Amino acid sequence: MQTEFIETDAGIFTASFSENGLARLEFPRGKKDPRAAAPRASGQQRRWLSATARALHEALAGRPPGDLPPLDLSSGTRFQRSVWNALRTIPAGMTRSYAEVARAIGRPKAVRAVGQACGANPIPVLVPCHRVLAARGKLGGFSGGLEWKQELLAREGALPKDALPPELISHRLRATARSTRRSSPAAGCNRAG
Repeated sequence: MQTEFIETDAGIFTASFSENGLARLEFPRGKKDPRAAAPRASGQQRRWLSATARALHEALAGRPPGDLPPLDLSSGTRFQRSVWNALRTIPAGMTRSYAEVARAIGRPKAVRAVGQACGANPIPVLVPCHRVLAARGKLGGFSGGLEWKQELLAREGALPKDALPPELISHRLRATARSTRRSSPAAGCNRAG
């Protein structure tokens, strides 16, 4: 696995690439890996990194991400991959319930399993599990934390009724992004050693 860093206005994301494509995308954690250096990805992985960075920047701007690099979702079960593929069909600015996703994949009684698959999604933001809500439009859970879910939905203009005010969400995430950027070089993408 090749691990790279992608700097955004929301902080520094960590992207991991297998020989088959983007395999993981992790939210900013506040500090960058001190071993990070300039990208040393192969030509193909460098193109995938560039495509991932472009798509991530578009998604964080509330727009459809456009062309994605190949996604390596092989870490999931067949059921999880069917959920993740269904998530990719939910347009930016729209939401679905866990029950609606369960029906879409032909497993209407698997609502909880859909929620678990969303929680196991290795490529959040680009495989938009944040667009899946609990019953009656409630936020439900999110592997990146509810602040991230609310922030992503706010950026897409799709915040549900029970969400925090957008200014509060953005303030908290901006504080995290500032602490992340203080410890990073100016480059937009970097490699973990």
